[in-house]
Amino acid sequence: MFENDPTTTSERPIFSVSQLNRRAKQLLETHLPLIWVEGEISNFARPSSGHWYFTLKDDQAQVRCAMFRGRNQQVRFNPQQGQQVLLRARVSLYENRGDYQLIAEHMEEAGAGALQRAFEALKHKLAQEGLFDPARKRPIPALPRHIGVITSASGAAVRDILTVLQRRFPSIPVTLVPVPVQGKEAAPAIVEALSLANRSGLFDVLILGRGGGSLEDLWPFNEEVVARAIAASDLPVISAVGHEVDVTIADFVADLRAPTPSAAAELVVPDASEWLVRFRSYEQRLTQLTRRRLQAEQQHLQHLSKRLRHPGERLQQQSQRLDSLELRLRRVMQQRLGQARQRLDNLAARQKAQRPEPQLRQWQTRIEQLRQRLNRQMQQTLKQQRQRLSEAGRLLHGVSPLNTLERGYAIVHNDAGEVIRDAAQVKPGERIRTRVAAGEILSRVEE
Repeated sequence: MFENDPTTTSERPIFSVSQLNRRAKQLLETHLPLIWVEGEISNFARPSSGHWYFTLKDDQAQVRCAMFRGRNQQVRFNPQQGQQVLLRARVSLYENRGDYQLIAEHMEEAGAGALQRAFEALKHKLAQEGLFDPARKRPIPALPRHIGVITSASGAAVRDILTVLQRRFPSIPVTLVPVPVQGKEAAPAIVEALSLANRSGLFDVLILGRGGGSLEDLWPFNEEVVARAIAASDLPVISAVGHEVDVTIADFVADLRAPTPSAAAELVVPDASEWLVRFRSYEQRLTQLTRRRLQAEQQHLQHLSKRLRHPGERLQQQSQRLDSLELRLRRVMQQRLGQARQRLDNLAARQKAQRPEPQLRQWQTRIEQLRQRLNRQMQQTLKQQRQRLSEAGRLLHGVSPLNTLERGYAIVHNDAGEVIRDAAQVKPGERIRTRVAAGEILSRVEE
């Protein structure tokens, strides 16, 4: 028999109160999925534990609610008494009192949407400050020397950008500055990445982007700190956030807005094949002009030959004159051919100078030098940090809970990592982990 099973007598099953409450809690939690509930906040309380306790009501009924600290820290606004909110919650029961309650997992303002209102408010504020003014936007270089890409290292956006850049102009170096693009840590990481890219001196243009998502997913690119970091960047920034229909504050502040990450890669570099076609066209035109000039000189020579006469002395004079003209013609042709060859050599040298391989080798050398400098600096910094860590470890050891564990105490937590302070936090059949001074003990609750 299970602990919450009723005691069976010859006449009827009999529940204790705790058994009844535990059975009711199990039925509620196993038969009702996560649900959305809208209502008005009342009796809002914030105890020192950091959890929230309140009542959600409408004009006909009310229900008790709890939102634990790990969840309420993700709420983007400060709930107030009487505020209309929308909860995503699971139904449960507080066994000690037999109270039916909701355990809130997510909370947002009800109505047209707080995020959209925050978006419009920040957009209006920054527009008034002139951050969207086209006059302050920096031009994108026609042929970047080094491109910085600020996005997630594991998302589809970085693969799309690198694929397009490799196809259009593979000789231009590209460096990924990885950042999270979703969640609370995304906006500070993006601000730091923009600052790092500007300080590095490596890049002359930056692509900031991510793939598509909901307004909440894209919210880091609507944060004021990110908008101001883009505006403060000395390097031109191309915003490539989401799909064509997605619009963020970053799009308005950036120097150029691309509808998708792939489109950003198309905009930032020219097509190398088009350049090659252009150079080949110049070569063909030069060859044709030289051939036409030679043909014209040959026709002129043939015309002079037809005017020669053969009677006696005049023939000799004309022959001498022809020899003189021929020599002059040869000298002129050689001179012009030499000039044409010189021009062709100059054009070939200029074409060779425009090839990206020498620049690529120079940048590779520079990258290697910077990598060596970075390694030396990292070794020095690591040495300093190890010293600081060692000192902090000695200080921390004095107040470490491990000392307490070594005196025979233990810390018990469930599979979710929550510390168990009250037996009511667990139920029969649940696994618990007991941390002692040396290792952990895995147990299962019997009662």
